[in-house]
Amino acid sequence: MSLLFLLVGVCVTLVSGQTTGVSQCIRNEGDLPINTYIHGCSEPPCSLPQLQDCVIDIVFQAPRVLRNMKTLVTAYMNLGVINLPIPYDLGEHAITCNFLTNTYCPLLAGEVATYTLRMFIEPFFPQGTAVTVEFRVVDERNVPVLCLRVPITIAPPLTGPTKTHHLRIEHVYNATKLDGAS
Repeated sequence: MSLLFLLVGVCVTLVSGQTTGVSQCIRNEGDLPINTYIHGCSEPPCSLPQLQDCVIDIVFQAPRVLRNMKTLVTAYMNLGVINLPIPYDLGEHAITCNFLTNTYCPLLAGEVATYTLRMFIEPFFPQGTAVTVEFRVVDERNVPVLCLRVPITIAPPLTGPTKTHHLRIEHVYNATKLDGAS
């Protein structure tokens, strides 16, 4: 049965054809996922614009029964001979089970799951900053599920709607609906 889950996951990956070249983590434990796609980036370093969500689709196989999972992010900034670790709190997006797109928790051992990770690129991240980021998922006992490493560069904001802009438009739309306007 687990072979079937793996085969389905690989087929979905091959059909979609979207892959970003990520590498094995160096600082944290965890296997590479089956597939990783960072939207807008096929070959690192990935350019991530401020004021936008970095969206990462991850396909992985559960190594064991997983009841709960948490995503942790650490950026490593190279300061000469020192590689300074900078943890980044994903807030509500750290609850991995809430962002599975093809299944739900608990996951069965061998089950192939698709997870959409979102990380908001804050305006206070200095433009032009180049760091390597490790994204890792751990279970309820803090045991590694997966880990991937990718170099990124912070880019200036894109013109057009941002996450904040979308929220404001949605708020205005909902307020209009409540007032009875069409």
